[in-house]
Amino acid sequence: MVISGGGDSALDWTIFLKDVAESITLIHRRTQFRGHLDSVQKVMDFDANKEIQLILNSEVTHLQGDNGLQKVGITTDGKEDLTWIECDYFLPLFGLSPKLGPIADWGLNIDKNAIEVSTFDYATNVEGIYAIGDINTYPGKLKLILCGFHEATLMVQSAFKRIYPNKNLVLKYTTVNGVQGFE
Repeated sequence: MVISGGGDSALDWTIFLKDVAESITLIHRRTQFRGHLDSVQKVMDFDANKEIQLILNSEVTHLQGDNGLQKVGITTDGKEDLTWIECDYFLPLFGLSPKLGPIADWGLNIDKNAIEVSTFDYATNVEGIYAIGDINTYPGKLKLILCGFHEATLMVQSAFKRIYPNKNLVLKYTTVNGVQGFE
C-alpha cells in the first residue's frame, strides 16, 4: 500500500495499517509533517526500524495498471525521473487548500486567506455574516474540530437572537438531566 500525504490523516492511516498491510510506503512532498508530533515520531521510528518505507520531498505523479492498480510513479525533488513502486492500493490524503472564492468579494476582513471574527459570537465585520471552523481566524485560533463545535454553538445562539429577536432561546444540557422525551 502507498499512502501519500503529510497531515494527521496520512500519519494515522500509516500507523493503523502498518500491522494490517503487507507493506506501507508513505510519500510526502515535504520534509516536515503537519500532524501531531507523537504521530510524526511514530512514523519516523517505523521508518528507522524498517517497518514502513518513508519517502520525503516526493509526489505521486503517475498511476499504472492493466485491470487495477499495479504501481505508482513518484518524482523526487521535482526531477523528471520517475521511481516506480509496486502496490495494490493507493491512499491519497492531501488535505484541503481553502479558497475563499466569491466570499473574498463580500467586504470581509481577511487575513492570510482566513476571515477575521469576534470570539464573542464569531461574527465578521459585516453584519449578519458569521464564520466558524477552519475558514476563520482570531488571536489564539486552534484548528481543531472541537474548537469548531464550540464556535458553532456560540454562533448559532447569536444568529437565533438576530433572526428571532423576541423569542427566548432555551438550551437543554444533556449532561445535567439527560435527554428528555426518550424512553
